[in-house]
Amino acid sequence: MHYISTRGAPARLDFVEAMLSGLARDGGLYVPYSWPRLSPATIAGFAGRPYAEVAVEVIKPFVGSAIAEVDLARIAHEAYGSFRHPAVAPLVQLGDNLFVLELFHGPTLAFKDLAMQLVARLMDHVLKQRGERTTIVVATSGDTGGAAVEAFRGRDQVDVVALYPHGRISDVQRRMMTTPTDDNVHSIAVEGTFDDCQALVKAMFNHHAFRDRVRLSGVNSINWGRIVAQAVYYFTAAVALGAPHRRIAFTVPTGNFGDVYAGYVASKMGLPVDRLVVATNVNDILARTLATGDYETRQVVATSSPSMDIQVSSNFERLLYETCGRDAAKVNALMGSLAQSGRFSVPGEALKEMRTLFSADRADEQEVDAEIRAWMKEASYCADPHTAVALAVAEKETRDPKVPMVVLSTAHPAKFPDAVKAACGVEPGLPDWLSDLPNKAERFTVLPADQAKIEQFVASASRAARDGAGV
Repeated sequence: MHYISTRGAPARLDFVEAMLSGLARDGGLYVPYSWPRLSPATIAGFAGRPYAEVAVEVIKPFVGSAIAEVDLARIAHEAYGSFRHPAVAPLVQLGDNLFVLELFHGPTLAFKDLAMQLVARLMDHVLKQRGERTTIVVATSGDTGGAAVEAFRGRDQVDVVALYPHGRISDVQRRMMTTPTDDNVHSIAVEGTFDDCQALVKAMFNHHAFRDRVRLSGVNSINWGRIVAQAVYYFTAAVALGAPHRRIAFTVPTGNFGDVYAGYVASKMGLPVDRLVVATNVNDILARTLATGDYETRQVVATSSPSMDIQVSSNFERLLYETCGRDAAKVNALMGSLAQSGRFSVPGEALKEMRTLFSADRADEQEVDAEIRAWMKEASYCADPHTAVALAVAEKETRDPKVPMVVLSTAHPAKFPDAVKAACGVEPGLPDWLSDLPNKAERFTVLPADQAKIEQFVASASRAARDGAGV
């Protein structure tokens, strides 16, 4: 299995190189050269199997010979053995053919754990074999940074620097990044928005001398390893509800488009996905794009669902590439227009193809509060604001009532206690095993959204830079 850039770089990488590289050197995102397909019999055979076993079956076609299957299996079992629910990603029924897929039973209470715990171990395994180190710089709108810090903390081969927008994430999200004491983890509070953080990371990847000096790698959702790991829970949820013998719809709270794109990956692999509903808050660039065909950035608005406060959804480029007939020149032109003017128009045929599987809508702050209140009252179910966005949008979706709708719940409500309490009067508490988090000392550095200053900090934190990438 080989990977190519959405912007046409001629190099073909194997799974390990694509995972370690994160972003292609031409600024594009890696996608598989061809799509593996799972047979209906194989998919049906996932029923009742442990999550880690299904993960191996879904991921190994993308890995090929780059990592031995016995090592992949061991790593998957280690990654998911730490989750606090035996099903790893359990389904909860809320209504008639309406289900919530709880993706917050990992160590940082967010869906990012399902990919990050696996990717961290895969990277560490490969780097130890090679005797190499890497430096991971991750931009986060809330949950990715904490998941990355937790997954990579204490690992000998990796240093992690998390960039988050100063004052724009919840206290729990911030403390997930700033309280670990391991020497290899660092947090930067960037004076700006998530889009500023993401732009800084992309700029560092495109600064090739710096990239090579610190052996830069990334584990944002632009990393293909993250995407393919997230495709797994689409399979486990769908099979539990009758796939492949029936079609399943999913509503996904979406910011950077990675989580819902993983559903697209599952569909390309043969999972009978009826619909992928993109749920956004008032930062609704994706809903506007699918409605009008115009991808146009606007000012980011701070909301109670900060992980979705994004106006540049990076993984949308991967969908553009597929729906534009894998025409890298066309993608380059569209991305050039975005960089120059902050907008582009999706070609007509591409938009038509997107709409065959995707639909989208938004929920404003009043709708989110009402949703949290309603489900607490009707079902004693406490939803975090991101899940509430998806629940509100799922209710707006015109669909066949016989088709199960699975709403992805991407974070534990205790990560957003103030927002939940304001909406329904109930303050969700942290699990007992995290009860001391508010009392731990924090370590972070406040810096402006300045590439030179961020690079200087990263270089000082990078053991790869200090020792020339040797161990």
